[in-house]
Amino acid sequence: VSTRMKDYVTRKSTNSRLPPEVNRILYVRNLPFSITPEELYTIFGKYGAVYQIRLGEKNKDTRGTAFVVYEDIYDAKAAVDHLSGFNVGGRYLVVLYYQPAKFQKRQEAQEKQQEVEELRRQIKKKKAAIAKADK
Repeated sequence: VSTRMKDYVTRKSTNSRLPPEVNRILYVRNLPFSITPEELYTIFGKYGAVYQIRLGEKNKDTRGTAFVVYEDIYDAKAAVDHLSGFNVGGRYLVVLYYQPAKFQKRQEAQEKQQEVEELRRQIKKKKAAIAKADK
């Protein structure tokens, strides 16, 4: 049995009950806009095998964020435990477990807000048209 496997079995037995929010996928916020995927691999790779990193786009709302996917849930937990609040390029990282339900709710709330704003614009136009017609 390899040392890595022994290490895994030891960790698994000592941490047999992980909190339900623990996930292999991490959501990282407050990254410097100039950070590269290679730099993220260097930082997050210290805690275990990284399966994938997806960096937010530079010209959108997602800049300064990333998703980091670990191959092992215990490596992800170690990264959250050690890197939350870690200073990178003068910014303190916010490292969270990805929770699809929360992201879905936030997305739905944003869509509803846009829908409300569009309805308000339509009402404003109609009121202006009615006021113009009454003159």
